[in-house]
Amino acid sequence: MDLNFTPEEQKFRVNVRGFIESHLPPDIASKVRNGSRLGKDDFVRWQKILHGHGWGATMWPKEFGGAGWNAVQLYIFDEECSAAGAPMQLPFGPKMVAPVIMAYGNKAQQERFLPRIVAGEDWWCQGYSETEAGSDLASLRTKAEKRDDHYIVNGQKAWTTYGHFADWMFCLVRTSSESRKQEGISFLLIDMKTSGVTVRPVIMIDGEHEINEVWFDNVKVPVENLVGEEGKGWTYAKFLLGHERTDIARVGRSKAALKRLKLIAQHELANGRPLIYDARFRDKIALAELELMALEITNLRVLTADGKQRAPGPEASILKIKGSEIEQLLTELMMLALGHNSLPLTFDAIDVGKLGRYSDADYAASLSSNYFNSRKVSIYGGSNEIQKNIIAQMILGL
Repeated sequence: MDLNFTPEEQKFRVNVRGFIESHLPPDIASKVRNGSRLGKDDFVRWQKILHGHGWGATMWPKEFGGAGWNAVQLYIFDEECSAAGAPMQLPFGPKMVAPVIMAYGNKAQQERFLPRIVAGEDWWCQGYSETEAGSDLASLRTKAEKRDDHYIVNGQKAWTTYGHFADWMFCLVRTSSESRKQEGISFLLIDMKTSGVTVRPVIMIDGEHEINEVWFDNVKVPVENLVGEEGKGWTYAKFLLGHERTDIARVGRSKAALKRLKLIAQHELANGRPLIYDARFRDKIALAELELMALEITNLRVLTADGKQRAPGPEASILKIKGSEIEQLLTELMMLALGHNSLPLTFDAIDVGKLGRYSDADYAASLSSNYFNSRKVSIYGGSNEIQKNIIAQMILGL
């Protein structure tokens, strides 16, 4: 197996790198590298820049306004963005709901929603989890009753990432309780400005507001906002989660974090010598790097196979497990390397430029916040325990 990039792919990398160097706003790159708080405007501004260059939705088919890239091109793009300090393209619109609309939505829905997603004009959030329905998503209780040309939605969604910024939510709702619980679920698109929608903040352990509770009190949703067939939402949800779990691998982000870890180990002292010379700690770095290399190859294999089928298969669960484990491992090793210097830093200090001794060395100043935040990655998108069950049943046949 030849694992080298072709001359054409190397040329593509040079093109991507040149674009990022000339178009990525320095203030946004500085925020990403220093761990500063990114606002909605930062994400939207970068999305609009990419869209202006025709790269707003790199893996979408050209017929829907995408760039039509293959898996290797997408991988190169993500790697270069991570290395340069570009913000992550939030997946909820371009990588999650958009593929569902392309595959199962009608022409009117495709024409209405897809252009606004790729242009960064609509911000989407995910309405899947509930307080009693997380990993057991089929137990969701949010109810949608059909009345004439509307659904009336009542219930609650939990852990809704960036729901306070969102214009729209793609939401799983229960439209029937008469059959198997998976068969009574439908996929609705809900305007977050609709009367009866209430967003309540959930403050995380690092003090940040990223996730929310969303409540629905007799919310009217037009019937034309139903994607596909009523009662088929479970099928569409699994299709979407396959894309989410592939995205969770985040190889480029982890490679950038590994680079930071090595720099920290070169500067931090242990017994009078740089920590990188400590054999035990160096072995931990080497193990993390080997795990990341294996994940990278597996990710490329899954993404390449994706072009031959309608959705990523159960092997995407492998990417979800290993991607989240490696991301958590790297934050743990950075915390260990910095010792007492990794104590919590407030975002107020970071935002005004008081970043400490690592501010000009491309380190994440908010390391403890990143550590706490990364605890969630082994839970969302389906917990790692659920992913192991999927692998056992659908790959190993147990």
